[in-house]
Amino acid sequence: MGFKIVFLSGSTEKLTEVRISNLKRSGYQSWEMLILKKDSESDTIALVYKSNKRKELVKVGYRILGNIGDQWSDLLGTNIGSRTFKLPDPMYYIS
Repeated sequence: MGFKIVFLSGSTEKLTEVRISNLKRSGYQSWEMLILKKDSESDTIALVYKSNKRKELVKVGYRILGNIGDQWSDLLGTNIGSRTFKLPDPMYYIS
């Protein structure tokens, strides 16, 4: 069907290698994009940051069909997609 996987994280770009290593160790071998926060975005709250990034994806032609996240900031805001899937995370909460 031509699905492309895009990972959108609130982690900083300084952690790029760690995030890629974690994804590969979890079984992901390829993806379209891994979007991480730039230093200039460090003060942007998660919900606003992720909404802005999803808006940029839609603007360049992506359609967000599924959106999976463990934080409400992953699933709220704008351009959340056709379906959202909330995963439990008892370890931490981002407001």
